Amino acid sequence: MKRLFFSRLLYAVMLLLLAGCGSQEQAARLSGATMGTAWHVTLVSGSSTPESAALQTGIEDILQGVDRSMSTYREDSEISRFNRAPVATWYTLSPPFVQVLAAALDVGRHSEGAYDVTVAPLVDLWGFGPTRGAAAVPDAPKIAQLLAVVGQDKLRLDVSGSRAMKQAPLSLDFSSIAKGYAVDAVADWLLGQGVARFMVEVGGEVRVAGRSPRGDAWRIAIERPDSAARSVAAALAVTDVAVATSGDYRNFFELDGVRYSHSIDPRTGYPVAHDLVSVTVIADSAMLADAWATALEVLGSERATAVAQQRDLAVYFIRRVGDNYQSSYTDGFAQYLADGPR
Repeated sequence: MKRLFFSRLLYAVMLLLLAGCGSQEQAARLSGATMGTAWHVTLVSGSSTPESAALQTGIEDILQGVDRSMSTYREDSEISRFNRAPVATWYTLSPPFVQVLAAALDVGRHSEGAYDVTVAPLVDLWGFGPTRGAAAVPDAPKIAQLLAVVGQDKLRLDVSGSRAMKQAPLSLDFSSIAKGYAVDAVADWLLGQGVARFMVEVGGEVRVAGRSPRGDAWRIAIERPDSAARSVAAALAVTDVAVATSGDYRNFFELDGVRYSHSIDPRTGYPVAHDLVSVTVIADSAMLADAWATALEVLGSERATAVAQQRDLAVYFIRRVGDNYQSSYTDGFAQYLADGPR
């Protein structure tokens, strides 16, 4: 079965522009495929807006660049080359790669180790990496062996020198942050082209700017965590922010009645097993929203809530309670609920 490079949010959340009533301004809609997923851009055209064909080409060039740099599904990508690089040797990296790696390491430092982009060997071991094999639970000794080469403390990053050094034979996995970076890259480019009102979405990660074609805030829906159907858990009204969601309810396998999530805790080497099934983060940057959504989802509801409050993050949590779901959110998230706090 073909695996998708950026599949995480395709099953974790369905963020859709909610249809509104009344008249709408003329909007251009662009779309395409990239990195094993789909992208969509909706923008309100102005007198100086470039032609749609030029925008389409520009967006595709940006996304192809991210894929060439950060996809572990390409042997010739920058991240794959770095993963094959020898230990104890400085490796020169591109500025975008350094930007993403620096952000990932920062989230790792502030998430109690629940977020760690060196987790790639464990993701592969559990069958959720580029080469997915038959569903199986790895042996404990093998997990322990790989844990010994996982940990961002084994990586040195020289931001000013645009280089990094591995102090152990570790491998990076940017699947929990690169899609958000791609959204930011497209959004920033559109702003540079004079486009001030848009929604950019890549595989479920979203960033919006200005007002929607209806003249009000952009309406986005958070998916209810139900593997059998898709419905809305909460509606958001947002402007000039990014939205990212992480969840464990569409990418998993079951063996002998036990459910194994794709979300691997880098501290234990095992899939997470708790009641927190969906985390939505709103931030200025899609890259950071993407990474923090993953970090909090790994932490579990109690620690995730505490960390989110400490970091002043706008977060919406969905927990599984028996056969039902229970929602909660941080103080900073309430302002984004379309129907107001509940």
